[in-house]
Amino acid sequence: MLNDDLKAQIQTAYRTFLENKSLKPRYGQRLMIAEVAKLFGGVSLDEEGHRDGEAAVAVVEAGTGTGKTVAYCLAGIPIARHLGKPLVISTATVALQEQIVLKDLPDIQRNAGLDFQFSLAKGRGRYVCLSKLDQLLQDNQALASQQQGFAEEGFRIDVDEAGLKLYTRMVEALASNKWDGERDSWPEALEDQDWSRLTTDHIQCTNRRCGHFNQCVFYKAREGIQKIDVIVTNHDLVLADLALGGGAILPDPRDCLYVFDEGHHLPDKAISHFAHHTRMGATADWLDQLDKNLTKLLAQHPLPGDFGRLLEQVPQQARELKPHQQFMAQALGEVADFASAEDGSGQIRPQYRFEHGVVPEQLREMSVELKGGFGRISDLLQRLVDLLKDAMDGEVSGVHQTQAEEWYPLFGALQARAEANWTLWTQFSLVDPEDKPPTARWMTLTEQGDLEVHVSPILAADTLRQYLWHAAFAALVTSATITALGRFDRFIHRAGLPRSAVCTLAPSPFRYAESGVLRVPDYGADPRDNTAHSAAIIEHLPDILRDEPGSLVLFSSRRQMLEVYAGLPADFRERILVQGDLSKQELIRQHRARVDKGQQSVIFGLASFAEGVDLPGKYCEHVVIAKIPFAVPDDPVEAALSEWIERNGGNPFMEIAVPDACLRLVQACGRLLRTEQDTGIITLLDRRLVTQRYGKAILAALPPFRREIE
Repeated sequence: MLNDDLKAQIQTAYRTFLENKSLKPRYGQRLMIAEVAKLFGGVSLDEEGHRDGEAAVAVVEAGTGTGKTVAYCLAGIPIARHLGKPLVISTATVALQEQIVLKDLPDIQRNAGLDFQFSLAKGRGRYVCLSKLDQLLQDNQALASQQQGFAEEGFRIDVDEAGLKLYTRMVEALASNKWDGERDSWPEALEDQDWSRLTTDHIQCTNRRCGHFNQCVFYKAREGIQKIDVIVTNHDLVLADLALGGGAILPDPRDCLYVFDEGHHLPDKAISHFAHHTRMGATADWLDQLDKNLTKLLAQHPLPGDFGRLLEQVPQQARELKPHQQFMAQALGEVADFASAEDGSGQIRPQYRFEHGVVPEQLREMSVELKGGFGRISDLLQRLVDLLKDAMDGEVSGVHQTQAEEWYPLFGALQARAEANWTLWTQFSLVDPEDKPPTARWMTLTEQGDLEVHVSPILAADTLRQYLWHAAFAALVTSATITALGRFDRFIHRAGLPRSAVCTLAPSPFRYAESGVLRVPDYGADPRDNTAHSAAIIEHLPDILRDEPGSLVLFSSRRQMLEVYAGLPADFRERILVQGDLSKQELIRQHRARVDKGQQSVIFGLASFAEGVDLPGKYCEHVVIAKIPFAVPDDPVEAALSEWIERNGGNPFMEIAVPDACLRLVQACGRLLRTEQDTGIITLLDRRLVTQRYGKAILAALPPFRREIE
């Protein structure tokens, strides 16, 4: 299918782009263009235009500065247009999504001579629900009109004046085409709790039965992307679409040429997407409200027929289930020996994990009871939801059409919550097969003291294999950091890549040895001795960062970061911005502003600052890394995976901990050089890189900076 005409189009587009931008061709970029063209252009088609044969998947690690967005777009767009299929570009972060939509794609349109249309695809939750907006406006207007009359009788009615003004302005803006219904394009900031009243999800949406369907902003946007050549979205939305069977939000995966940029995040995103949790106290309260509110509804509305008969059963089921929920909360509390644990964002939370994912028999039996109870409630609510759908079509007696439209979102939300609890307790009560990775099962305590129960898969391989790789027309995974210890094995294992997948390295154009120095000093402190290591950092950091205008210090734990900050001299602390004190965006803005004024500025950050942070030139001329970034030992999913590997005769430290740490360290080192003109120093304060065999393997996999090892 990759004929001479398509090859010529791609070559011409690349040559035109380089000429118009006065750029020179880069070897890594040319290599990547060839690999993408080979992937998308090498798919065999059946009579209906779908992929015929094995899954078409390629992985390209494209070093920093390769220009990977240009590479996959220049090769992918001509082939996608030739096939009449969309190129779906998915990112892990909003920052890259915005860069592609606002900068990269317009730049390619202007300079490559390619004619194509692109659009940003967002989830339903980013769009206003016209039905909810209309209902909120009517409710508030009715209250406002009643307010005066009740005031004369000595009663007071509180009206949400701010809400009424907001809803009125939104309706007027929509009517005059000054607003498209997207949250992001509303001219003022909207609080999450205010916006949540105005939006819906696929469970609550009445779809074509809604009186506002023809004007629905979400469906208009969805129809629009069906005719677009390039769709930019995010991993979460792709996974959500695939979980709904594909084609619910985005085009049918069988017709999509996917590009997963920042693709190393995909396995973890898939794990979190199929994880579940519930709060024991909050759910007991919900069961209580379900009982009271539906009993009240029945008292206010005599409902004949199947609907009334089914509805009568729900409060009774909720009443019967609540004691089981409370007994389970008590039993879990008695079993849990909570220990303080640091999560991935550095927050400390009490946590208890079931080893090997094995739940004690008594708890398992109790969870089977809960599974059954929530299953019965979920089934009843689903039948009620189905009857409300029929009532909206005028096919059910006893429930008026307008009443059905009003109740449908409520019953949809109730059913979704019951089903979520049924799913959780189903996963909690299962006995995992011996030959498969177990499910991680654990508990945490919330700040309010509620007991939160979690279940999660520990590997996404089967999920991605089933829902993505074998469903897609073709898929490219790319990132600056995919390999670990110089190999693709870690990603292949975690992502469940098919055997037919092709993995390629596209080298960075940066001259690392000329542009940067990697130092490993000897301050005589073992990083495994936290107190001594922190003391050494406190003693030497002011000298390490004496000259650079902008620098970044990366820590593996919040505890050590705050310990070091507190121990530094007061005058040095004045130049430090600490992650957590401000939002990430504001912290970076203040850092840049300080450097622009000629002041020294140092960012103290955790894992989220080791990736995706772009501080070119003088904004970051020195990166200090406190320790080899081994995973937080308290992570329950990683701990369960380690146990499983060990039980199967493997070495979890060498198979998981070291490759993962290597990947994170490469990402951290990637903060130094952001352009070909950048120069600087990386200082690694962890002697294990030179004293341990695994450390030497990690060191060998780092970018080839000039080494200075004491």
